[in-house]
Amino acid sequence: MGRFLTFVAVALGVLGGIHYYIWARLIRDPRWGAPWAIAGGTLLALLALSVPASLILAHRNSGSGRPLIWVGYVWMGVMFLLFTALLASDVVRLGAFLARQRTAVDAERRTFLSRGVAAAITLLVSGAAAVAARSARGPIDVRKLRVRLDRLHPAQDGFTIVQLSDVHVGPTIGRAFIEEIVERTNALHPDLVAITGDLVDGSVVDLGPAIEPLSQLRAPHGVFFVTGNHEYFSGAAPWVAELGRLGIRVLQNERVSIGNGETSFDLAGIEDRSAAHYGGMTPSDAMARAMADRDRSRELVLLAHQPRSWLEAKPYGIGLQLSGHTHGGQIWPFGLVVQLQQPFIAGLYQREASQIYVSRGTGYWGPPMRLGAPPEITEIRLESGQGPTPS
Repeated sequence: MGRFLTFVAVALGVLGGIHYYIWARLIRDPRWGAPWAIAGGTLLALLALSVPASLILAHRNSGSGRPLIWVGYVWMGVMFLLFTALLASDVVRLGAFLARQRTAVDAERRTFLSRGVAAAITLLVSGAAAVAARSARGPIDVRKLRVRLDRLHPAQDGFTIVQLSDVHVGPTIGRAFIEEIVERTNALHPDLVAITGDLVDGSVVDLGPAIEPLSQLRAPHGVFFVTGNHEYFSGAAPWVAELGRLGIRVLQNERVSIGNGETSFDLAGIEDRSAAHYGGMTPSDAMARAMADRDRSRELVLLAHQPRSWLEAKPYGIGLQLSGHTHGGQIWPFGLVVQLQQPFIAGLYQREASQIYVSRGTGYWGPPMRLGAPPEITEIRLESGQGPTPS
């Protein structure tokens, strides 16, 4: 309880500090007239309160509070963009000040510059937020790529996997969104569908009806799922059971054969790394169980929510790992922060004979915005490194 209260206190302190900074740069320093300053300060205070209020309402799945949830979540994204833009402008202003060898600027000119910066940043952020909202909520791109696997049997050359990841069904993503991605996925006629975690942000009771359309996914070799960290926040065991009821195979530190006899490859899946904090296996033990007694002459595709698992997987001879988790940063320039924890943020990476593809995600988390990291449905076409299929 003590740790939770400390976390809440720190979070509220940071939130308050960010809003004070925004107020100082957009309202105090420009010295707007009293009516405008009071109105702007009041609005900023209400928006600050909307953030914790929306998180509380979202946790309680309050249907009546949906409008406030949207306000709070949208403001989170705008707040981040404002804070980033203002911070960048301050760095530029500091550099200009130092370049002038600390020449003083009179108060009138300082006010004029502050008003110009405040107006320019407000317009810039408004435009960026509109673009980011359209990216997150607009049509989802199908990203197509080819991956060459040395041990893939020639008979499986052209095998297609459609990857969905980080959908985050919850406060602002519902059944209609799932219906859309199911329709888009089925239109690609994949051989296999892989859902690499963070499907939901809530309980089965609250969100079960929203994900039910996933039962309509069609692929001759099946639909597979591995847990992400958000499944553990939401109750992983009930979700594993619910997905099984919908006909989706949940891989829990295990592997299956995809194909027939010799013309097949191994598909493995591990629980998210956070499982260890909820009574599950450690990441290394989960990997060891999934790889136990495997034939290394066979090709292997691994589903693991977090890209960091690739570093532990490579000693086992993984041909390809499919991951998500990073959202590609979701809102630029947050990706620079994500890279401090996750070196593989988006796209295809290769080290020696092993490769990893990290999806930017199909949905979004928190703010309904994506800037510089559009959502994706990924179609991965496997190519055999063993030559053409024999006639």
